[in-house]
Amino acid sequence: MTARRRYITTTIPYVNARPHLGFALELVQADTLARHHRHRGEQVRLLSGTDDNSLKNVLAAEAAGVDVQSFVDRNADAFAALRGPLALSLDDFIRTSSDPRHRVGVERLWRQCAASGDLYRKEYEGLYCVGCEQFYTPGELVDGRCREHGTQPQLVAEENWFFRLSRYADRLHQLISSGDLRIEPFARRNEVLALVEGGLHDFSVSRSHSRARGWGIPVPDDPGQVVYVWWDALGNYVTSLGYGTDDTAYAQWWATSERRVHLVGKGVVRFHAVYWPAMLLSAGLPLPTDILVHDYLTVDGRKISKSAGTTVDPTALAAAYGTDAVRWWLLRDVPRVGDADFTPDRLTARADADFAKGLGNLVHRIVTMVHRFRGGTIPTAAPEPSSVPTLVDVYRKTPGLVDAGLADFDFRRATRAVWNIVEEANRYVDATRPWELARAERQGDSEAARRLDTALGTLVTACHVLADELRPFIPDAAARITGQLTPVEGRLPAAQPLFPRLQEDTENTEETQPA
Repeated sequence: MTARRRYITTTIPYVNARPHLGFALELVQADTLARHHRHRGEQVRLLSGTDDNSLKNVLAAEAAGVDVQSFVDRNADAFAALRGPLALSLDDFIRTSSDPRHRVGVERLWRQCAASGDLYRKEYEGLYCVGCEQFYTPGELVDGRCREHGTQPQLVAEENWFFRLSRYADRLHQLISSGDLRIEPFARRNEVLALVEGGLHDFSVSRSHSRARGWGIPVPDDPGQVVYVWWDALGNYVTSLGYGTDDTAYAQWWATSERRVHLVGKGVVRFHAVYWPAMLLSAGLPLPTDILVHDYLTVDGRKISKSAGTTVDPTALAAAYGTDAVRWWLLRDVPRVGDADFTPDRLTARADADFAKGLGNLVHRIVTMVHRFRGGTIPTAAPEPSSVPTLVDVYRKTPGLVDAGLADFDFRRATRAVWNIVEEANRYVDATRPWELARAERQGDSEAARRLDTALGTLVTACHVLADELRPFIPDAAARITGQLTPVEGRLPAAQPLFPRLQEDTENTEETQPA
């Protein structure tokens, strides 16, 4: 039986500055989904990249006194370098200014929409937000300012190419309301439906060559115009697959994939859930199947943003506190709905509570007891005659609960399901009290010996399941746990601390009960 195929993408951010923790959230979420579905036997392709062709990038380069290509290259390299600090399992990374696949694919997409009669040229005057790279009507502003950036848009008048978005309003409504185009969470689906029901207007898909500073992809057969950056950027989801150059990967991962999944921030839902599907309908191409929307990270209640100057460097954060701690906070503490305020203290408190005091302490206790009471050899775990222990019930149910949580794009629920094993295992240790069973065994109690074997074997098995289910979330830590629980020449390695403490504390956090 052929494995299901799942294509997962992040948005591609502007490179007007170095990456921040807000985009790291999306990267880690996408990577977790990709790792999880690979672990379940699916074929997965994970894509990220950078949006190089933005006017924001040009203006930032001018402000820095650097030529645009050098500026873009430097910042794009910083985004690509997140692969290591965040432990990302990317299959592809596209750069829209330099990847030879991209321009050809954008031109092909443009020509197919033109062939459908959906592109036309007209004079236009409107309010343009450079931060969003988008025109707004006065009714879409708050006190005359962009909702996203809090800035006053510029009044721009020029002749541009437009896309007939209005033609696709009914079809988009049907696709979204039926669930054929799934948008999660449900509130974001309703938000998009309200947008469509309010009436869709054709939107500008080009900029004059002069206003774009000559930066970007020229409109096919009209070199005086440059393709609008959002049209250009959205195309990356198919151009990275060779659409326009070699359709082999496109046929495998877009045309025939069972799931085509976009992860996006709430500020760009309109582009991904309305503009992009309409463009694909016009071009006669399949639509994404899932658009998964996350809210924002904030600092002191303000959105983490390059342009606003509220940034947290994920590379520096991982260097200071470790990849495991960064990934775990993003997945364990950020809610499915609602913004999450970041502080280093919150990250370190979560890591110490869950890792050093929780998971690390549990594994250390178990390995130490296996060495102390069974010479490092894992005993066979036979179920208690009366009933299957609760711990066994918990770890057997965990994979299904993780599947359900991630299917709903709820990372907190999925991590909580895994953490139930840690909590139940600690309760099981306290209930079975292996050190007392060992004492009774030394006094000749054969029943205590049998119960000790069962307890230790059950705990080791539970921790193997725990490590296995943690692999998508914290792959490095999961590998260390597996290594600690894997016999070498028949015996477990000696117990080693798995996690450093990140905050000052006099407690000894990785210990075992005395025999």
